[in-house]
Amino acid sequence: MSRKVFVTGVGMIPFAKPGASAPYDQMGALAARQALDDAGVAYDDIEQAYAGYVYGDSTSGQKALYQVGMSGIPIVNVNNNCSTGSTALFLARQAIASGAAECVLVLGFEQMSPGALGAVFADRPSPFEPFDRVTDELVGMPELPLALRYFGGAGLAHMNKYGTPFDAFAKIRAKASRHAVNNPLALFRKEVTTQDVLDAPMIWPGVMTRLMACPPTCGAAAAVLVSEDFAKKHGLKADVYIAAQAMTTDRASTFDSGDMMRLVGYDMSRDAAAKVYAQAGIGPDELDVVELHDCFAHNELITYEALGLCPEGGADKFINDGDNTYGGKVVTNPSGGLLSKGHPLGATGLAQCFELTHQLRGSAGARQVDGARIALQHNLGLGGACVVTMYRGA
Repeated sequence: MSRKVFVTGVGMIPFAKPGASAPYDQMGALAARQALDDAGVAYDDIEQAYAGYVYGDSTSGQKALYQVGMSGIPIVNVNNNCSTGSTALFLARQAIASGAAECVLVLGFEQMSPGALGAVFADRPSPFEPFDRVTDELVGMPELPLALRYFGGAGLAHMNKYGTPFDAFAKIRAKASRHAVNNPLALFRKEVTTQDVLDAPMIWPGVMTRLMACPPTCGAAAAVLVSEDFAKKHGLKADVYIAAQAMTTDRASTFDSGDMMRLVGYDMSRDAAAKVYAQAGIGPDELDVVELHDCFAHNELITYEALGLCPEGGADKFINDGDNTYGGKVVTNPSGGLLSKGHPLGATGLAQCFELTHQLRGSAGARQVDGARIALQHNLGLGGACVVTMYRGA
């Protein structure tokens, strides 16, 4: 029988530009210690650990966690592209829900290089070959970096299908900056206007400016998950629990639909969200706060619809009505999201967990969503997975 799983501790360090951070192992160790301190448990209480990162050598998780303790526990290294952090969270929650463990540490970190993402192993087939092939067919623009072509192409598909105006993406980025002003851990905390975003250097005319893309970032975040029995026995915080969780990977429609939105995970996001709503027995209209994967402003826009926050084709109205921010239907990315907070790949899912845990505790300070009781986390990795997690507060 599945057991309740509580988030009893979280930790996160300030995100930084490449070259401005400590090495990955030091960042990871610091975030892990913060989560342990927040939970009120010692490393010796941890029975398993899951460490997520994308750009790093094998067993980097051990390198980080051995600085915290060396108790001989299983340490599982996880790499699932940009959804790595949430995938580690998914595995850790399963371990507790199944009864295999009572107290588990989840860690995500990334030490990134400047510039666009690229392949490390050029002497073997790329897992992105099918994505590249479809993008070449539907988008072209080979002179642009692939990630930009993927998600810019998805935004362009939405514009062509629904008449979505270009400034809708600029409004999303401006909203992210307004939220990040109140997040001391975010990389970019300067507020920008919609016009500032539109006036930024154009990297794809009519589709994307530089400010519509998230920056490469270094950082780390962590969480301690426990069973209900463990929390009661040790007098730990049990005010936030994972109410439902689902992970999906690609279906044939990703590649054969001729739709860039589906290529970048629209169907994965929709299916994972539907499973989570069914597990929790609620609908998207009952959510108070959402942290979603806004690697590009374009992906935030299409994800509104995939998660059911608004009808298909209704994202522009959702934005214009202010339903994606404070005072609207559901506050999206109060942390500033990837666009302003930054996107250290392995840490992103755990940074979302950090934000939503504080929102549900009522300890998010100036960015607190009034009365937040139900929160949703969406973390997407192209070619990896989509993980959707629902949290409930006390």
